[in-house]
Amino acid sequence: MSATNQVLVTTTTDLDNHETGSWHPERPQRLGAVDHGLSHPEVDERLVRLTPRQATIDEMARTHDRKHLESVAQLVASGGGAIDADTQTSIGSWETARWAAGAGLAAIEALDAGQADAAFVGVRPPGHHATADQAMGFCLVNNVAVAATTLADRGERVAIIDWDVHHGNGTQDIFWDDDRVLFASTHEYPAYPGSGGAREIGGTDARGLTVNVPLPGGAGGGAALAAFDTIIGPAVDAFAPTWLLISAGFDAHRRDPLANLNWTSGDYADLCRRVIELAPSNGKILAFLEGGYDLDALADSVTATVGSLAGLDLRPEPASTLDDGVAIASRVGELRQQALDSR
Repeated sequence: MSATNQVLVTTTTDLDNHETGSWHPERPQRLGAVDHGLSHPEVDERLVRLTPRQATIDEMARTHDRKHLESVAQLVASGGGAIDADTQTSIGSWETARWAAGAGLAAIEALDAGQADAAFVGVRPPGHHATADQAMGFCLVNNVAVAATTLADRGERVAIIDWDVHHGNGTQDIFWDDDRVLFASTHEYPAYPGSGGAREIGGTDARGLTVNVPLPGGAGGGAALAAFDTIIGPAVDAFAPTWLLISAGFDAHRRDPLANLNWTSGDYADLCRRVIELAPSNGKILAFLEGGYDLDALADSVTATVGSLAGLDLRPEPASTLDDGVAIASRVGELRQQALDSR
């Protein structure tokens, strides 16, 4: 797939009633920052605005345990509260989570209809930490996993690329033994949630279809790019997906308060182009907002990423230096190969 001239965009800014408290980094103002990033004149003129819809319980239950969904809904109906120290809910959280999960399904429907080849879903709460039966890490419903399951259930081969600074443990867990879905992640390690080592490669029926690239604190975007070239890219090519989904977290940015990587918005532009290169000629790309908690960095990174999807080269900041990215990627590759050889 080559970069498209138009990008479908769906956001839930006006539908967002998920209140986490003024102290919480995963706050409603994040979607305002996304909207600001999308308002860049060169990006805005290439966007096709898409109305989201809510996901049904049955659609979410393809991915999540129904009792889990019902328990979150019941907590919210009782007024909300804390699920854990990180994950807060309010009276509007369940409806907002349904909009977030459904927005991705609306994007799939629009992409199926040929409205574009790529889409960006700007929603909250994020999703990639939510497992099949547990909300955690700011996440209630795993939005990207709901989309991936929907696609896989109709016969698609789905690759999920997660570049959030935190490992997408929920997505990995859901697809650990599912040979229809490849999950690849770059993330700071060790960091929350503690998973994502290079030797985690998937279950018996999906051996090698989990691809983890743990990065040390302080690593720049060059390490992720090197990993794409030597580890993730070859794995995706061998898998031959028909759809590429992105868990687009922007908290690896050097200004983000919750992490210690050294990426810039220019790195996200480059990473997105790497993903575009991995898509088959008739494939579709669908990106979901995950993390990103410095509002200015989030806006810049959205501009760069959606700009790349639209065939633009927009860099609010230059890419970080290559640092020792090749050496980091080489070591990760060695550890992964050891795990593959040991089974």
